[in-house]
Amino acid sequence: MSTVTEKIDAKLVKQLRDSSGAPMGDCLKALQEAKGDMEEAFVVLRKRGMASAAKKASRSTNEGAVGTYIHAGGKIGVLLEINCESDFVARTEDFQELLKDIAMHIAATDPRYIRREDVTSADLEREKEVYRAQAAATGKPAPVVEKIVEGKMSKFYEEVCLLEQPFIKEQSVAIKDLIATKVGKLGENISVSRFARFKVGDPNWTVAQVKASEEAAAE
Repeated sequence: MSTVTEKIDAKLVKQLRDSSGAPMGDCLKALQEAKGDMEEAFVVLRKRGMASAAKKASRSTNEGAVGTYIHAGGKIGVLLEINCESDFVARTEDFQELLKDIAMHIAATDPRYIRREDVTSADLEREKEVYRAQAAATGKPAPVVEKIVEGKMSKFYEEVCLLEQPFIKEQSVAIKDLIATKVGKLGENISVSRFARFKVGDPNWTVAQVKASEEAAAE
């Protein structure tokens, strides 16, 4: 009697490995669990990566690397710091690829914050007031208005927070999921600590860092 393992084509495993970056063994297990369905296997890998990232989230990230990305023609430039737990991991091809991909993503999307928690109270209240006024103008009752505001705020976070944004190379994957996949593969906690984005002729250049870093610097 044949097993699920025997039915998984090696080409499928390699294809999933190439698209996800996960180890071959994990790709095989994911395909077995998904009964050979590539899309479902990718979801399985993402869930495992996020679970692994959650377990490691409290671990200190005192190593890492600074990367840059200059857009074609030299009109936009990004300086980015990503941290991990060891210098060894910081020098791996996977970590350097992540650094380059996120820097390129920032150049394209111009996020204003790294995480939801970093959004200032002033920005939050301003956006909520705008959405609340728009919803109230339709004549809907207050409970419905608040639900509309909640939905609009989710979209707002996706637009301005780096970790919430869909990755420009793969729109079905958020930046936080991209990082989680690397955490699962490399076995260390990985975090984005700060970035700066410059555009020629634009005085409103973007500088972002996690709120915790700002508070620590102020002490």
